[in-house]
Amino acid sequence: MKPTVLHLVRHGEVHNPHKILYGRLPRFGLSANGRRQARETALFLAETPLRALFTSPLLRARQTAEEIRALHPHLRLRIDRRLNEVHTLFEGVPGDQIDRKRGDIYTGVPAPFEQPVDIFRRMEGFLRYVRRNFAGEQVAAVSHGDVITFTVLWALGWDLLPANKGRLREAGYGAPYPSHASVTAFTFASGAADERPTVTFTQPWR
Repeated sequence: MKPTVLHLVRHGEVHNPHKILYGRLPRFGLSANGRRQARETALFLAETPLRALFTSPLLRARQTAEEIRALHPHLRLRIDRRLNEVHTLFEGVPGDQIDRKRGDIYTGVPAPFEQPVDIFRRMEGFLRYVRRNFAGEQVAAVSHGDVITFTVLWALGWDLLPANKGRLREAGYGAPYPSHASVTAFTFASGAADERPTVTFTQPWR
């Protein structure tokens, strides 16, 4: 069979003048630079024979996906909550505080806020859905940095730990963390349920 490919796109740069962790807060859309990034990523995917286009429900992801859809007008944009941003305790917290935690918004955080395994559990369901409904085809989906990161760590066989978030390059990924409007392609060569895909990272814009 032909391989099944999921092109998992991170949304473009966000207009965030107060430099907070915006999480699932509403009305955080793309900056002017983020729109440029998204357009260049859309051009990168323009010749890809996409069979479906999905997005997280959040504004920044939908805006990025609309740039892709503009060059694939035959596609319907499908919103899927499994692609949503992390449900975190730290929404609205200044970004420099998160930097001091090295991006660890998980350790010691109670339910109902998400842990890495929770994030991957919903993404695992999305991967199964894509493989079942679009076998041998190519699909694009717009999501968020940590969601992509923990999916990559699973594909590469690394533990789903906060400490591994910034170590993607060590595991053979093309960057320490998915950049805005980057494309991470997960390629499944077979229909085997336990197959781990190969991973390819591309940052189309400069």
